[in-house]
Amino acid sequence: MSIGSVLDQLRPDFPDVTISKIRFLEAEGLISPQRTPSGYRRFSSADCDRLRFVLTAQRDHYLPLKVIREQLDAIDHGSTHEGPVVKLPRTFASTSDAFANDNSTGRISREALCERSGVDDQFVGDLVSAGFVVPGNAGYFDVDAVLLVKTAWALSEFGLDVRHLRSLRMAADRQAALLAQIAGPVAKGREAGARDRAEELVRELGSLIVTAHGALLKASVREELKT
Repeated sequence: MSIGSVLDQLRPDFPDVTISKIRFLEAEGLISPQRTPSGYRRFSSADCDRLRFVLTAQRDHYLPLKVIREQLDAIDHGSTHEGPVVKLPRTFASTSDAFANDNSTGRISREALCERSGVDDQFVGDLVSAGFVVPGNAGYFDVDAVLLVKTAWALSEFGLDVRHLRSLRMAADRQAALLAQIAGPVAKGREAGARDRAEELVRELGSLIVTAHGALLKASVREELKT
């Protein structure tokens, strides 16, 4: 298959994938398509499966490329591995009829957000008012808002209300600003794949921040329980 044909196969499941992204993953050693004598890439079905594995691991598990590469190496050598398995990812079109018409953007309506999260409109409204969940253009939400709303609801069942969630949002915004300072110059570079490298940098740094935050939280709670 040509790179264009691969793109056509992947886009129904991964609307944001681009030719630049595929070339970037090749440059990082995640895939190794064959080359014709004239230099054009030719992808096999196995190459396409590896791309699905990588994109699924990034989207659904937020894994950095280093970890994904280790898992792929383990698969290549017949070893056991932890983490996501190669599978046919979910498609926006078949998941719910309540998704926004423009499925390629990965946005959902407020009604769909309530339906997917299993909460009422009032709860979503409270989260929006608190700035915990932020709608985008025309009032539509990113699909990641579903996870946020579900998490907020689970926290509410432990007695945490919306005002307690504001500090989480503020902390996330501060961390995002820090990541933007680091990755911004990389994204603005003129070399090929600059934006993809910036996104991967953000993913890896974000994973480290989450790990550090979890360790610090556990240590702080342990100290609080001692008092």
